[in-house]
Amino acid sequence: MTIQTHAPVDDRDLYAGLIRLHILHHAVEGPVFGLGMAEELGRHGYHISLGTLYPLLHGLEKKGYLRSTPVRNRKSLRKVYRATPLGRRALKAAKSKVRELFGELIEGH
Repeated sequence: MTIQTHAPVDDRDLYAGLIRLHILHHAVEGPVFGLGMAEELGRHGYHISLGTLYPLLHGLEKKGYLRSTPVRNRKSLRKVYRATPLGRRALKAAKSKVRELFGELIEGH
């Protein structure tokens, strides 16, 4: 997996779960697609190639968290992803875990 962040190279694998949560968060808010998601992640410091992002999207779909639909974009078809009910429940559960971790890492609780 190739993920470029502002962190040392050895720490990149730590961010894969955060990226999946970020994708799921946006897919709960509304439909997402690969290039748009790559740009959104880039705004947050995750510079991820499409060759890395698409397998993440497919993996989230295979696990049942996302569902894709082909949408015509001018002359081409684009896969648009939306969160499934399972994905929504998983994100809700993950938010609780992230809050707890944030408390320990940032707030020292």
